Amino acid sequence: MAKRVRFLYRVSLIATNPPKNPISFHASFSFSSVPTPQLEQTQQNEILPNSSNTSSGEDQERYEQVDKLRVLLQQGSKEAAYTFIKSLILSKSSFFTPSDLLSCFSSCFPPLRFNLSNMLFSVCCELKMLGEATEVYDLMRRDGKLPSLASLSMLLNSLVDSKQFGKVLVLFTDIVESGFRPDTAMYGKAVQAAVKLGDVKRGMELLDSMKKRGVRTNVFVYNVLIGGLCKEKRIRDAQKLFDEMRRRNLVGSTVTYNTLIDGYCKVGEVDAAFKMRERMKEENVAMNLVTFNSLLSGLCKMKRMEEAREMLKEMEVNGLVPDGFTYSIFFDGLLKSADWNGAMDLYELASGKGIKIDNYTGSILLNGLCREGKVENAEEILKRLTQNGLVPDEVIYNTIVKGYCRKGDINKAITTIEQMESLGLKPNCITFNSLIDKFCEMQKMNEVEEWVKKMAEKGVAPRVETFNILINGYGKLCTFDRCFQILEEMEEIGVKPNVVTFGSLINCLCKDGKILEAEIVLRDMIGRGVLPNAQIYNMIIDGSCAVGKLKDALRFFDEMLRSEIGPTLVTYNALINGLCKKGRLMEAEDLLPQITRSGYSPDVITYNSLISGYANAGNAPKCLELYELMKKLGIKPTVNTFHPLINGCSKEGIELVETLFTEMLQLNLAPDRVVYNTMIHSHAEIGSLQKAYELYHEMVDKGVQTDNMTLHCLILGHLRQGELSEIKDLVDSMKAKGLAPKADTYNILIKGYCDQKDFGGAYVWYREMMENNFLPSVSICKELIAGLKQEGKLKEVLVICSEMNVKGMEDWFSNEELSAVPTM
Repeated sequence: MAKRVRFLYRVSLIATNPPKNPISFHASFSFSSVPTPQLEQTQQNEILPNSSNTSSGEDQERYEQVDKLRVLLQQGSKEAAYTFIKSLILSKSSFFTPSDLLSCFSSCFPPLRFNLSNMLFSVCCELKMLGEATEVYDLMRRDGKLPSLASLSMLLNSLVDSKQFGKVLVLFTDIVESGFRPDTAMYGKAVQAAVKLGDVKRGMELLDSMKKRGVRTNVFVYNVLIGGLCKEKRIRDAQKLFDEMRRRNLVGSTVTYNTLIDGYCKVGEVDAAFKMRERMKEENVAMNLVTFNSLLSGLCKMKRMEEAREMLKEMEVNGLVPDGFTYSIFFDGLLKSADWNGAMDLYELASGKGIKIDNYTGSILLNGLCREGKVENAEEILKRLTQNGLVPDEVIYNTIVKGYCRKGDINKAITTIEQMESLGLKPNCITFNSLIDKFCEMQKMNEVEEWVKKMAEKGVAPRVETFNILINGYGKLCTFDRCFQILEEMEEIGVKPNVVTFGSLINCLCKDGKILEAEIVLRDMIGRGVLPNAQIYNMIIDGSCAVGKLKDALRFFDEMLRSEIGPTLVTYNALINGLCKKGRLMEAEDLLPQITRSGYSPDVITYNSLISGYANAGNAPKCLELYELMKKLGIKPTVNTFHPLINGCSKEGIELVETLFTEMLQLNLAPDRVVYNTMIHSHAEIGSLQKAYELYHEMVDKGVQTDNMTLHCLILGHLRQGELSEIKDLVDSMKAKGLAPKADTYNILIKGYCDQKDFGGAYVWYREMMENNFLPSVSICKELIAGLKQEGKLKEVLVICSEMNVKGMEDWFSNEELSAVPTM
């Protein structure tokens, strides 16, 4: 900088002390003309000071270099000037930066500034000096100039190569707004930048601009856009673009077809991918390993393994040798199809052919085995891979550690870590996270803290994922003070919480019914600059509905919409369920069109909530209407569909109940306890005790656990038939199975015996109830006392009143009722 200041200072002296006989330039002076010796000497006298006035040899050298550059430019020696500029920039001896050179040169020779700046810009682009090129470009723009299109195209290419996609779009916009007409290549780079930034919409707008301006499109532009659309799983739009490309007489390349084939496979439309391959053959477009790997991946994801095997053979017929990635795809497919033997056979086949299994392919195989609990098999494979030259890395050992953790064998997981360390491999954050997560799942929080401490001792810094595991673990135990303490620890060490951090805490708070606290966390989250997503709002909306705070749920829903966060089907289902529970059924149904407008379709959960709501409202016809509608829409009912449906239709007659039960069985849905209890109750209600017991025995035989509701239904049946003698045996049988009567059971028994006018029997149940530390309800107690009085059993009445008094229940009886009881 000091050199430049001295240089500019001396230039300013020349400017303030002009020569006595200045030279007048002719208006038609050309930069490419060769100056006369007299003119050249005069210019040198004007610019270069006498040696006696030169402050240093360095300044003199800079003067000479600037003057040499001026001569080359004036002589039109572009190649020589270009080479000289490049040497000056690379040497950095006289001029610190290209801008420094431009500034010094322009101070001496203002008319030549544009020539130098344009050439300087090109040199910077060629040398990939993007920052310097951008700086020179900005200086030119201030002068109202633009570099040549060739130079600009070079800069766009360089920015794309260095992944500075935002700058590409800024530069391209500036070029267009300056009135330049970008060519196909420049548009291509702009489209590529937009797609790389995930802005496919901008890329499509650029394509439209090309068409409107008459700029020729090419296969590259279409390939980039088709790739962007496929990445967003917009396969229909990608296909339309491909069809448009063909209409423009552009022949798709191997890349074009591979992109579409992969796109179709990723959305599960494997047959469409194969049709695209047929078109590829028709167009004589060469298939390569990528083509086959994409098709193989699609088949494996759909578990069409026989076809995948045929595809593997076809590859070899076409002269293509499967690579490690091919085998990793196949391993993944076989393991997801639970074909362990097939995976092992494929491993043997690959080994027999001398195909080297690299760490990536090996980790796919090992991860698949570990995921299914076959960790010992994975260790055996690892041993053989190691013998064949594979050097296990941290990723592979982390796979084994996670496998043992998933299996619940924490000791072997720890042993694997020790083995890992013995080989000189350092456990990383992922290693420790697997153990910590498993200990959290086991609710062994002391061990959790111990391994967090070990992690620090090993010099491994916890990442946000570690803290998320801890918050989720403590949150599930409702130890929220520790959760908030962990948030503070994160802040202290500079780890920024993310949406998962807050989501775990909000989810746990909502499940514990702490909606106010969840909202406070939500506000804190937003205040920290972490934007909530749909999942966060779904948690808090569902939590609000669960505790009956529907007003809050709707408020969060409105907030979600204002924040332009699109509701998901989960959002709508939570609101529909909340509205149905409050009996606001019309409002719940009004959300159905909103679901459709949002691009979703109501599912079985949606209809289950609506059927449940109408069942609680006693509207059986509406329940049946919704049931028929969901079947018509191809939505398969679940067991949870039949819970409210059978119960809601039970008052419509036993025939309808039996019809629904039969339909449920035809759908291969196994009745659970709720369904059996409802069926038993329906038959008991109409006195069909034999059928009720048939269902009860079927329930027991199928291993469905009975509960107090089962007992109540059978008791009800006996009471309806007046079969009091059978009830004692039933209750004793239930007790033998570990199903002890609760307060509601005794209330049913006492009430039932009173209805049958067997007050003595009712009193026996009362005595057992009291011995088990249960209290009867007020109305049942009064009914029993009244019955005992009528039968003259005043001693029993006095005992009941005395016990109620001891239990602090004297307010249950009026003074008249108490005074009617004689003192014993």
